[in-house]
Amino acid sequence: MVPKILFEDNAVLVIDKPAGMVVNDAASVKDQTVQGWVAANFQFSIFNFQECRNGIVHRLDKETSGILLIAKTKEAFEELQRQFKEREVEKTYVALAHGRVEPGSGTISVSVGRLPWNRERFGVLPGGREAETRYVVLSVKNKVTCKNTEELSLLELYPKTGRTHQIRIHLKHIGHPIVGDEFYAGRKTARNDRKWCPRLFLHAAKISFKSPKDGTGIQLESTLPEDLQKVLGMLDEVDDRD
Repeated sequence: MVPKILFEDNAVLVIDKPAGMVVNDAASVKDQTVQGWVAANFQFSIFNFQECRNGIVHRLDKETSGILLIAKTKEAFEELQRQFKEREVEKTYVALAHGRVEPGSGTISVSVGRLPWNRERFGVLPGGREAETRYVVLSVKNKVTCKNTEELSLLELYPKTGRTHQIRIHLKHIGHPIVGDEFYAGRKTARNDRKWCPRLFLHAAKISFKSPKDGTGIQLESTLPEDLQKVLGMLDEVDDRD
């Protein structure tokens, strides 16, 4: 399981993280992490600063694939952190959600946080941290089985904030959890999803940020991985034309 390099200069490394790879080191993680992979394969000056996590500026969940920024220097790390904090970094995700999401575009604005009754889980939480996700429905699909036909929505999502599990929580909140989401779709639904979708259907597809070196705009894209493309290939397109 090896990340693909999408972009590199003397300040930033941008990778395409494979699904199943944890980003940060932890005592509970036995497999190689992105943080460990960076340390094993590169010599960046930021390694001298332990608090900078080998340059990992932001996170993706283990099962989420796609674009991840890594700073090579402490100066680049601090500048990218500033861009994230000031909401100057633009991210686009692709997800497949249960049901027909309506309207075809909109914004979900509900605060999220760690649940007081289960500190290992996050969810919608009054008084939690502000969170906002804009979405657009790309297409509606049908999953046809011998028992029934289920509508699914292929979405592009644009999180304005970057809270833990934000997109997953927001889609659950509007009644359209992501296919394969073992935390937020419910155990029975997720178990059935996993019979035809191998993982959480969530991919970090695009990112736009400013070069920490000179402020030049950088836009990068990651194509939908083969495993998720195969899932879409199993589904029928819904024709909504009159």
